[in-house]
Amino acid sequence: MHWLERYWYRITPLHLILLPISFIFRLLAGMRRALYRSGILPGKKLPVPVIVVGNITVGGSGKTPLTLWLAQQLLDCGWHPGIISRGYGSKASSPQAVHPASDPGAAGDEAVLMAQRKLCPVWVGRDRVAAARELLRAHPECDVLLSDDGLQHYRLRRDAEIVVVDGMRRFGNGFLLPAGPLRELPSRLAEADAVVTNGGTPAAGEYAMQLRGARFYNLLNPHTPAYAADFHGLRLHAIAGIGHPQRFFAHLNHLGLVAQAHPFPDHHRYTPEDLAYASADAILMTEKDAVKCATFATKKCWALRVDAQVDPLLTQHILERIAPYGRQAA
Repeated sequence: MHWLERYWYRITPLHLILLPISFIFRLLAGMRRALYRSGILPGKKLPVPVIVVGNITVGGSGKTPLTLWLAQQLLDCGWHPGIISRGYGSKASSPQAVHPASDPGAAGDEAVLMAQRKLCPVWVGRDRVAAARELLRAHPECDVLLSDDGLQHYRLRRDAEIVVVDGMRRFGNGFLLPAGPLRELPSRLAEADAVVTNGGTPAAGEYAMQLRGARFYNLLNPHTPAYAADFHGLRLHAIAGIGHPQRFFAHLNHLGLVAQAHPFPDHHRYTPEDLAYASADAILMTEKDAVKCATFATKKCWALRVDAQVDPLLTQHILERIAPYGRQAA
């Protein structure tokens, strides 16, 4: 699918072939959603509120940072959240808990990243309903669940939907897969409880979000911090295997760092050869890359921690959505 991405933000003669397939995708996706909305395909209701964080496009838009931000907001308000995820690339055939030291190749890179923040339990599974039930069984104190990248998983009923939009790329050429990056039409946003725009200028009614980060940590010594000034004058290389690598490279430039950029496909499985930059004094990467490079990293490898900064009004809005459930005593 990665080769198709170059066509998702423009229109080319190839779209004469892709558009008919896109129409079929739109028809099937619409039918599936209609079957769940009508109850012909039954959804599963959980005993705690479920907040879904997702998007209508393929590729990274900031779902995971937003999920972590929301988990922290819920904790600060006295809730006890848990996180469930498909675990992109996960090899697990049944639900499994994710720990900070879990293998990202088995549990998924984003799931391991969330577990390393140590905010709350994280479970992955192809069947999100089963993963949610196992999480609640293992952690009965959890009174709210966050479903990371679960917008199109309609079998799991939800009490609130948050859709994340890439503020710079928005909806690409406006076509559904495979002619464009859309999983669903932009009209789907009107049905969500909240739309969060990551970067750029939010449209009316959307909540603003920015990714902020200025502190790096060494992969061999995570408790050793560094800042942009520590890398000035060094020969820098930067890698990014995320949905929008240029966002990371632009962030480095904003910090005043000039690095030779090496973009990789989203969820790329790194090998030691991918870090073999003999001329580099330092290799800079995202946290998502770091969880996959930790086992063969060198002292040259540094990860930038980023956190979402979101309009605080979103917290109040989501709390109002789940308020009917009350909250377990702390």
